[in-house]
Amino acid sequence: MLFGLLRTHVRPYRWPAALLVLLQLVQILGTLLLPTLGAALIDNGVVAGDSGYITRVGAVMVAVALVQIVAAVGAVSLGARTAMAMGRDLRSAVFRRVLDFSAREVGRFGTPSLLTRTVNDVQQVQTLALSGFGIVVSAPLMCLGSVVLALQQDLPLALILVVLVVVVGVAFGFLLVRMGTFYERMQTYLDRLTRLLREQITGVRVVRSFVRDAHERARFTRTNTELFDVSRRVGRLIASMLPVVLLLMNGFMVAILWAGAYRVDGGAMRIGALSAFLSYLSLILMSVVMIAFVFLSVPRAKVSAARIQEIVTTATSVVPPAEPVRTAADAPGGRSGEPGGRSEEAGGRSEEAGRLDIRGAEFRYPGAEKPILHGIDLTAAPGESVAILGSTGSGKTTLLNLVLRLMDVTGGSVRVNGVDVRELDPEALSRAVGFVPQRPYLFSGTVATNLRFGKPDATDEELWRALRTAQAAGFVETMPDGLGTAIAQGGTNVSGGQRQRLAIARTLLRRPDIYLFDDCFSALDYATDAALRTALAPEIAGATVLTVAQRVATVRSADRIVVLDEGRIAATGTHDSLLRDSTTYREIALSQLTEEEAVHGLAGQP
Repeated sequence: MLFGLLRTHVRPYRWPAALLVLLQLVQILGTLLLPTLGAALIDNGVVAGDSGYITRVGAVMVAVALVQIVAAVGAVSLGARTAMAMGRDLRSAVFRRVLDFSAREVGRFGTPSLLTRTVNDVQQVQTLALSGFGIVVSAPLMCLGSVVLALQQDLPLALILVVLVVVVGVAFGFLLVRMGTFYERMQTYLDRLTRLLREQITGVRVVRSFVRDAHERARFTRTNTELFDVSRRVGRLIASMLPVVLLLMNGFMVAILWAGAYRVDGGAMRIGALSAFLSYLSLILMSVVMIAFVFLSVPRAKVSAARIQEIVTTATSVVPPAEPVRTAADAPGGRSGEPGGRSEEAGGRSEEAGRLDIRGAEFRYPGAEKPILHGIDLTAAPGESVAILGSTGSGKTTLLNLVLRLMDVTGGSVRVNGVDVRELDPEALSRAVGFVPQRPYLFSGTVATNLRFGKPDATDEELWRALRTAQAAGFVETMPDGLGTAIAQGGTNVSGGQRQRLAIARTLLRRPDIYLFDDCFSALDYATDAALRTALAPEIAGATVLTVAQRVATVRSADRIVVLDEGRIAATGTHDSLLRDSTTYREIALSQLTEEEAVHGLAGQP
């Protein structure tokens, strides 16, 4: 799997890779030629006292060394560029696949694991590629070439080198097999440590408020210790490799010197040949050490490649349509810049624009005993405000996720602007539906860049208008730089209510056909809530509005209220009719309001 992954992502760089191999071959030939030239210089020049021969062979050796240096520098530079480009492509492939995932796949892998796989695992494969481009080709060829040339110098003595290569190979194989299991455990503990850090940093206020510092510290210490223990075992194996190699090499060098001295003394071998033989032994030693360092990263890279491949080969449950439908109503700029205004195509606006039809919708998680939603029939027309109310876990947010196509229905259909969302072009769906989540997220940047996330070409006047509607202009005006004020990642430098209002303003800029508000007024006080909805009414007039809420006071003015109970529609109607006819709605209303407030509307309504 590891080498398949490398082969796939190196293929676009096959010509640089071919040039890299060529440069390495030139470097290897130069490296292997120098000991042979040195042996000839000693035997035919130094021993014979021929200074002219020494000068000629010395000049050749200098030229060979220069060519070798140039080839080595070129190979290292080209290998580094190719490895970095391959790592970039691999990160992009993982990132694009994760962006295509539905909420189901993201939940299956988990955010910490996705982060680790995108960054750390890709880094491990990239590191192997970087070292491999410079060593995997050159080191084995150098080792093999040294053995072959050593055989030409003296066959009986070269057999010692053959035995050396076999012994070292067996020792490496044993150590690498043991390291593979440890690296797999190391990546698992790294995932767990990332998850704990994410939980504890994000939930630090909860930890402190419940005085759970000691408990969380113990959890972190336990996982950190487990990672330390595995890393220590791997470290011991790595630390033992070089001493083992050096011990074997030095032992064989003593044997070669001892045997070589007898052969030189007996006249069976010349001094220059013995010198070349020792040089080739040094090259073999260097090749083995280089290969050892590469293979040290193979087990970990193999585990990382398997984890990356799992992401890349996982198909999303939300499959893009083969022939996406693009309707006239979904053309860019679906809503005009005027309150309540809508753009019209040359042939007139589509009658289906802004219409939402949910027919017999069902959603079931894989392996679940029963569906989260079943038998949902809901229609919302342009200009209509529909509220969805229900207890926690009744499926309200899941229903909105189906409209957004973050997940696909397992039964029935969801139609936007008259087209099934599974057949609608994703960009058209994004333009047609505006969504404000229950937990708004702001990106690092400024107030303006966060708002323009919804409409990149929005003018400052449009930004201020959206902020005024969302009741956010007041606090933005008091910020040091106004629209240019810096926003931290996640919006952690503003309050929860301010994040909610900025998220609402961001969606208002898009002016979609359908608005989905997922309990996004929950962080607002009653006065701000009432003022926001009063200002919001003319801005979204003519659009379809679906509002999920927990507070009856937020939904009582809706044209229609849908009560969800255990994934089914329990009742539908206006506030007054549901108070009279629905036991479930009446229980929810009376749990929040007094009977007089529920009946007569004394809940701080505008």
